[in-house]
Amino acid sequence: MDELFKKAIKENEASRKPLSAVPWKPDQPYAQPFFTHDRSKQAWAPAEPRPLQKGDSGGGNGINRLRLYSWNIDFMLPFAKARMDAALDHLDGLTSKLPSTTAAVIFLQECISEDLETIGEKEWVRDKFNVTDIDGSNWQAHYGTTTLVDRRLDITSCFRVHYAKTHMERDALIVETSLASSPSGTPKTLRLCNSHLESLALEPPLRPAQVHALATHMRAPDVHGALAAGDFNAIQPFDRTLHADNGLKDAYLELGGSEDSDVGYTWGQQAATTIRERFGCSRMDKVYFTGGLKVHGFERFGADVQVSGARERREIKKLGFEKPWVTDHLGVVAEFEVVD
Repeated sequence: MDELFKKAIKENEASRKPLSAVPWKPDQPYAQPFFTHDRSKQAWAPAEPRPLQKGDSGGGNGINRLRLYSWNIDFMLPFAKARMDAALDHLDGLTSKLPSTTAAVIFLQECISEDLETIGEKEWVRDKFNVTDIDGSNWQAHYGTTTLVDRRLDITSCFRVHYAKTHMERDALIVETSLASSPSGTPKTLRLCNSHLESLALEPPLRPAQVHALATHMRAPDVHGALAAGDFNAIQPFDRTLHADNGLKDAYLELGGSEDSDVGYTWGQQAATTIRERFGCSRMDKVYFTGGLKVHGFERFGADVQVSGARERREIKKLGFEKPWVTDHLGVVAEFEVVD
């Protein structure tokens, strides 16, 4: 695993784009396109944002709740396509069971370009979702974040904020949409923020500055409520209060969850055995929220999802895993209602 880690870091360093070669500026919003699948052309095509208009009836099609799924699919392991295929099959099963009044949004972290191709090939994704990325042109390095948004939701804006304080080229991918609030039914603007915060216990730490930047965009004027989720790499004592330090709520804690609990851990259970023995388990993946939102549920998903091919299973286990899991993280899912 150490060799695999070193190789991944080297690839990421080699693919890093210098600031002089990119059109965005650190900590500033950079608008990017999002895409919808055009059946007539059998291709993903850029879509136009639809700003919220006066008199709009809200989130559309009777939707009154949003369920947010967030999952880090390890970019370092081999067999990216086989692992993403299995992960997407699992997500398809989860999202296909939702009531018609609940919209689904999927945040993915640590994607590579091959993952984006795999996502774009799935019929259920083409039929039900718009996607923020079809290639890695808006990432500053080898891997990054991508978001899938229920096609029934109007996207009013899509942009990234590339963090100024980062050694690993991390950013926040922000999609703005609207949803009808309870009980008035008035449409309200929401921001959905997908982020992979800085890894490792660095000195000085970088995650506090990243969450501060994220929270600033979550509380922007005219935004009624905002969600942020992802692999937050919460491995140090200060990570426990980053949400409160920035005026945000932690969905898991709001519903009675506690720190240092097996039921809250999202990383470690599916790590290589020697890695788990060295670092233990932790609650790396979180959902933060602020504004006019009420959380109705929080849980983990993705436990024991494995690749199916015999060769893939054999080679992944050779790397020191008990089972050929698709990723070392569990996903987290939270359901929200917009309230007046």
